[in-house]
Amino acid sequence: MRWRRLGGLLLILGSWRVNGQSARTAGGHADLQGIWTNSTLTPIERPAEFRDKQSLTEQEAARFEKRLLEQGNRDRRDGDSETDVARAYNELFFDHGARLAKVGNGFRTSIVVDPPDGRIPSLTPAAQRKADELREYARLHPADRAQDRSLTERCIFWPTAGPPMLPGPYNNTYQIVQTADYVMILAEMIHDVRIIPLDGRRHLPGEVRQWLGDSRGHWEGQTLVVDTTNLTGKTRFRGADENLHVVERFKRVDANTILYRFTIEDPTAFTKPWSGEIPFVAAAGPIYEYACHEGNSALPNILSGARAQERKSK
Repeated sequence: MRWRRLGGLLLILGSWRVNGQSARTAGGHADLQGIWTNSTLTPIERPAEFRDKQSLTEQEAARFEKRLLEQGNRDRRDGDSETDVARAYNELFFDHGARLAKVGNGFRTSIVVDPPDGRIPSLTPAAQRKADELREYARLHPADRAQDRSLTERCIFWPTAGPPMLPGPYNNTYQIVQTADYVMILAEMIHDVRIIPLDGRRHLPGEVRQWLGDSRGHWEGQTLVVDTTNLTGKTRFRGADENLHVVERFKRVDANTILYRFTIEDPTAFTKPWSGEIPFVAAAGPIYEYACHEGNSALPNILSGARAQERKSK
């Protein structure tokens, strides 16, 4: 019996060709199904110390990772009480990974791969003015009403759900379910679900806006390409507005990895398009329910605390 099990396992592993192509579905497409994580220490933008260095060696990466983990350790107790409180949760709650993203033989210094300097392009003058206005409003009116608080605090939207799907401080897990006609992506954070049709239908009318946009998928060889429009400008992804257009590519490169690449276009927000790349690594799972609002007293406490501060200042 054990030999039969071993033989079955070897047969499964053998279905992955030497060139890295994944097993395929009955329809002949790459099988993307499973539970995945994109947790990583790699920052979205390249630190200045690495300039045009896209990747690091094993030894270089180990030194940089050690420094990042030490600097970001929320269990540190140096500094004053306000610094301690600002570190928020204990290190136990964070899921940033322990390594830089490994792609090929190198360890990435940034998720952004285009422009080559690993930096997000500048905002347009109009988008920068809007960002400055919003920042000033937030400074002057941090908690006048619930709507002044962030979408994440209000359990409405979390950027890791995408698109693009970038890692956050924790709960960086996704489940992909695939049929001949649809691909479903469940994001652990705030349990958002993207349902992506593959039947060639048109995008929704432009006046229809959604938190996760309107996604349409198709196959280019063994790469799933997802085109998303109709996003709302309320999420303000990196300064983007309602004209944000995201193209994602999912390529299964081996039994444990999907290489995820995205391209951002928003001519009214960014001075030029930009792209990023990050591996999604197989995770054991399962994904547990993220019940954001149940028992959540933080928002009323924030508002009542703001009112208390206002009374104290009079």
